[in-house]
Formats: sequence, C-alpha cells, structure tokens
Amino acid sequence: MASFSVVSNVAASNALSNLNRSQGGLNTALQRLSSGLRINMSGDDAAGLAVANDYQTDIQIFNQGIRNANDGLSTLQIKDASLGNVQSLLNRMATLATQSASGSTTNQSRTTLDQEFQAVLAEIQRQSNVAGTAAQTGFSVFVSTGGADGRVGGTISAVTTTTLGVNGLSITGQAQAITAIAALTTAVTNLGRIQGTIGTLENRLQFAIGLAESQATSNKAAESRIRDANVAEEAANLTRLNILNQAGIAALSQANQRASSVLSLLRG
Repeated sequence: MASFSVVSNVAASNALSNLNRSQGGLNTALQRLSSGLRINMSGDDAAGLAVANDYQTDIQIFNQGIRNANDGLSTLQIKDASLGNVQSLLNRMATLATQSASGSTTNQSRTTLDQEFQAVLAEIQRQSNVAGTAAQTGFSVFVSTGGADGRVGGTISAVTTTTLGVNGLSITGQAQAITAIAALTTAVTNLGRIQGTIGTLENRLQFAIGLAESQATSNKAAESRIRDANVAEEAANLTRLNILNQAGIAALSQANQRASSVLSLLRG
C-alpha cells in the first residue's frame, strides 16, 4: 500500500543515491579521459598499480642500460681505432725491417732505415699511452636487469712495445733486421688477438642493446595495458553517465515535487 509522508522522502533518497553514483562515475570518466590514464590513484586499481610500477622501474633500468651500452661501445670503438693505427705502424716497421734485411742494402742505408724504425717504435708507445691501452683494463657495462647476468664485461690486454715484444728491436744490421721481422710477425698476431677481444665485446654490446630495446618495448606495452585508459571505452562511459546524471537530476526533482504534492491534502 502506498505511503504518503513529508518527513521521509524515500524516493528522493533513492534518486539522490543513484545520482551520486552516476556523478562519481562521470568524474572518474572525465579524469581518465583528461589524463589518459586508467589508474590515477591507488584506489583505482591497487594491485594493478603495483604491477605497473614494477614494469615502469624495469623500463627505466633498460633505458639507462641502453645508454650505458652505447657509452661502452663508444669507448671500445676508440680503443679499436687506436689498435688499428698500431697495426699500421707495425706494418711500416715490418716494411723497414724487410728492406734492411736485404743483402743489397748498405750499412748507411740501414742506419737511415733504423732511424725511422725507432721513431715508429716510439710512436707506438706514445699512442698506447694517449689511447689508454698501455695497461691491462677490465671492461664492464651494466645493460639490463638480472643481477650479474645483466652485465657485459671482459679483460682487454695492454698494448705496448713491451707487451707486443718489439721493444729494443733494431735493424742496423742484416741479422738484426731478420730477427725484427720474426718479432713483428708475432706482434701482429698478438695485436690481432687483442683486437679480437675488443671486437667480441663490441658485438656482445650490440646484441645486448637490441635485447634491452626489445625488453623495454615489451615492458612498456605491458605497463600501458594496465595503466593507460581505453579512450573508446571511457568515451562510451562518459556518454552513458551523462545521460544517467541528467536522468538522476530529473528524477530527484520529480521525487521532491511528489513530496510537495502531499501538502495539497491539507488544503480545504
């Protein structure tokens, strides 16, 4: 049986409750559309926010790791270029030694050849000091997550006239020149081994950069699926909630008018 009361307006209370819900949903839809994010505060999705934050941290690590790897690659390329120049200098020394080892070369000519030979020898040592290859160095670059597995590293041997075994060589005599040729052949082999180490590290870093870029992209996509708003869905929600909001306001107005109409019973 219907009840008429001016003290408790149940219809208005129901209409107001529904209006508050639609108004809250409308505010949420507007916030998501304006920010582009589905999660704007922890209460939106506490569990999802925790997972998205983990992805975000990994993305930062990968991005910095890529920068680290590119910096390390630049360092290796500088060393590689330096060793390439040492190779050219060794080749020049081998040419001079071969010329001096010929029986048709006079002692006076050998003295002249040795002067250039010694100058090239000194240049190798100078370039080693300038390029930072005069001492054995450890190379280590942190590229990605995974603790020790996230590191690319190795050891680069020293390149000096001593480590190459050419220090103290002379080509002032035919026998000395022949000895120098053998030592230079060994030096070229040893230098090639060191260049191979650097080349291997360069290749590893290139592959590591590719993996880190792929992982950063994958993690970004995973974070986006959790954190970002679905614009199409939120636009549909905005339309629906706008209609509900307008209907709720109209319903509340009608409910209030209904209570007012009860007073007409008191008019005689």
